Amino acid sequence: MITSAEFTETLARFATGVTVVTIAEGRDDIGSTINAFASISADPPIVMVSVTSTSYLAEVIDRQGRFAVNVLSARQKAIAGRFAAAGRPSARLLLASEPHHRGERTGALVLSAAAAACECEVAQRIVAGDHTVYLASVVALPRVTGEADGPLVRYGRRYRTLG
Repeated sequence: MITSAEFTETLARFATGVTVVTIAEGRDDIGSTINAFASISADPPIVMVSVTSTSYLAEVIDRQGRFAVNVLSARQKAIAGRFAAAGRPSARLLLASEPHHRGERTGALVLSAAAAACECEVAQRIVAGDHTVYLASVVALPRVTGEADGPLVRYGRRYRTLG
């Protein structure tokens, strides 16, 4: 069980960063850059992700019910671009040259150099216009090393860093 203090210390302060959501899908892995991610509750730890309802990512989240969120560090702009590109290959191929590991609770890919990461299980699904909002319980906080770099943010159609 994750405490509210652990959640706040490791994730809540990064909740505005650019994130990559990854999901273990059978023999493959998928992932996508998303910009709508937020910390909703510290006790119990709950986050929100929003994805286009007609996307393959939404279809797989609905089917699997669990995923990992990687808050990208300031040095991971290229990864954000790779996961945002149309027609992208498997997440494993996109991360072939990046240190990563599988989350213990979800089996999803976790970027070792992310600013923060969490493994999540869907608690509630809400359709809002052309997007689906997932409220997800945080079930694990994998160790990552990119916190000192600060988060990557998106503003004015460009990736930027804070500070």
